[in-house]
Amino acid sequence: MGDKANAHPGAAGRATAADHPASVRNVVLVGHCGSGKTTLVEALALTAGAVNRAGRVEDGGTVSDYDDIEHRQQRSVQLSLVPVEWDGIKINLLDTPGYADFVGELRAGLRAADAALFVVSASDGVDGSTRMVWEECAAVGMPRAIVVTHLESARADFVEMTRICAEAFGGDDPDAVLPLYLPLHGPAAPDGHAPVTGLTGLLSQKLFDYSSGEREESEPGPDALPGLEEARNRLIEGIISESEDETLMDRYLGGAEIDVKTLVEDLERAVARGTFFPVLAAAPAAEGARQGIGTVELLELITRGFPTPLERAAPRVTTIDGRERELTPCDPGGPLVAEVVKTASDPYVGRVSLVRVFSGTLRPDETIHVSGHGLADRGHEDHDVDERIGALSAPFGKQQRVLSQCIAGDLACVAKLSRAETGDTLSAKDDPLLMEPWQMPDPLLPLAIEAHSKADEDKLSQGLGRLVAEDPTMRLEQNQDTHQVVLWCLGEAHADVALERLRSRYGVQVDVVPYKVSLRETFAGRSAGRGRHVKQSGGHGQFAICEIEIEPLPGGSGIEFVDKVIGGAVPRQFIPSVEKGVRAQAARGIAAGHPLVDIRVTLLDGKAHSVDSSDAAFQTAGALALREAASDARIHLLEPVAEVTVLVGDDYVGAVMSDLSGRRGRVLGTEQVSTGRTLVRAEVPEIEIGRYAVDLRSLSHGTARFNRTYARHEPMPPQVAERVREQAQEVS
Repeated sequence: MGDKANAHPGAAGRATAADHPASVRNVVLVGHCGSGKTTLVEALALTAGAVNRAGRVEDGGTVSDYDDIEHRQQRSVQLSLVPVEWDGIKINLLDTPGYADFVGELRAGLRAADAALFVVSASDGVDGSTRMVWEECAAVGMPRAIVVTHLESARADFVEMTRICAEAFGGDDPDAVLPLYLPLHGPAAPDGHAPVTGLTGLLSQKLFDYSSGEREESEPGPDALPGLEEARNRLIEGIISESEDETLMDRYLGGAEIDVKTLVEDLERAVARGTFFPVLAAAPAAEGARQGIGTVELLELITRGFPTPLERAAPRVTTIDGRERELTPCDPGGPLVAEVVKTASDPYVGRVSLVRVFSGTLRPDETIHVSGHGLADRGHEDHDVDERIGALSAPFGKQQRVLSQCIAGDLACVAKLSRAETGDTLSAKDDPLLMEPWQMPDPLLPLAIEAHSKADEDKLSQGLGRLVAEDPTMRLEQNQDTHQVVLWCLGEAHADVALERLRSRYGVQVDVVPYKVSLRETFAGRSAGRGRHVKQSGGHGQFAICEIEIEPLPGGSGIEFVDKVIGGAVPRQFIPSVEKGVRAQAARGIAAGHPLVDIRVTLLDGKAHSVDSSDAAFQTAGALALREAASDARIHLLEPVAEVTVLVGDDYVGAVMSDLSGRRGRVLGTEQVSTGRTLVRAEVPEIEIGRYAVDLRSLSHGTARFNRTYARHEPMPPQVAERVREQAQEVS
């Protein structure tokens, strides 16, 4: 890493189908919005020879061209794959969005990758959400490296940024996060800022100068070596402490000179094991340059230090009926097991699935089994179908380069899988298997929508179905109580992208309407009512009279109907009719149009006519009796209450608890779950947390997460209930 005599030329830059898992590296780029991930991907593609000096591919677009929405919003909104080739190794670069609303795309990238590059801006530092992703990677032992960008900024300080990274990511061992290179600065500008022109390798003690547009290697002057000594010694000690050779530290402390080749080999092993996390630097290429500063070093780290797919354990695999299935890790000759990590729609070729193959070999034009389970709660029905796949390709900008196959460990785009959704498993049709899905964040921001016109209404269902098939972090709900179509999203930006895709990709125009929670009504005390339905208009008339008594029941009891008629005042065949009428009226509501619940209705007496009484007449009488009972009673408006758990940094616990109390919440307690993290439990009315996903992110600077589950319905405070009733009258 940085110790080779010359920069490696990119091998034509056009990544083809890999022929062995050992020649593949799958790397996901992680970092906050604006940290420079996409720019870095383009710089790596430029250095690998995949694009020209203007950063363009043959069709005139950039290597990162993928979605028109990204161009309009000037930010990444979805996972994109950029395959390049370096030193005979195919590198699949997975560029992820940095904005918190698109964390589902990040999770998909983590699933598809075997190592991660954390991109940190020298001018912005490390934010809380990036620390949280680092902890997720640490929990599964994913190898990581850190790239410091924006070194051209006037206030950039690489040494200070390295210290911040060690503090943020090093945990109990800050010496596991150390730089491999130090920036080489050119002459200072009039404002005093000295631009970065190259790098100095701490192990090789060589200079790599990019100022000419090409990486040129030279020896540092004698006066430069003392300034590198402290950083170099610390790096060597950090590498040796992670070495599997226990004698190495004794030799080093005894004054023995450790061979650089040995140090590099130990460094590569420690990086691949996920126990050492090197810090590298990257800066933009000079105008017309072929190589960006630090890109050669990064490509060397990826090819030599990051693990191959052979070194990663595959996710749990079972048969369709749930029996465990053991597979040889990443065997191209094994049973086919692949996973759809991203789904997109192309206006010309239809649905395109980005697939990671974990076992076996995927070939074009073969029939495979598509299996999707476990996402029924998000609008995805379980499905098991056989489909014939189309062409395999590698994306490059807006192009698709045809592949002859995709072996275990590699990624490819698959065309014409009409039923495949993100998270689905692809396997052999005669040996169907199922992969355990990765963890996806719960969408907690409701977006109530209506079709803009009759023409849009006809297309809305299909458009929404395609939308949730592409993005499992969205959940589609047809609320039976409020009769609203609700699209649950991760945040406002996520919702904006969903609406734009509906409009531009599926031709569906929708209107956003206020979201309604499912309110209920109940009786606050006992009451009685008499339903009289008597009409005579020639021919058969209508005659039904019933008397009922109402009493409240505990929450969650529903409606209980009791027959206490004596002496046949209401004929037996009409008692179910009274109950049917009562229940129908309860479903329609009695005060504000919300369903009536948690009452016992007792039928006490009534009258019938031998000719004019009927099922319909007693249904009407039952409904009238319930309405009369309500007119003389106090009716409570019930609101749903959610049990909310908030995982938040200790610095924000007080602010979160205060905010929950301001939402009429009851804090039930707190629990320390890890160093610096607290779990806050509370019960909060759902009407108060419609936008909590947005508000909590702002309150905690993106470092908190929450979950909500329905607890029960309970009476709404009178002043709040009155306000809700007034708002309902204004809308009607």
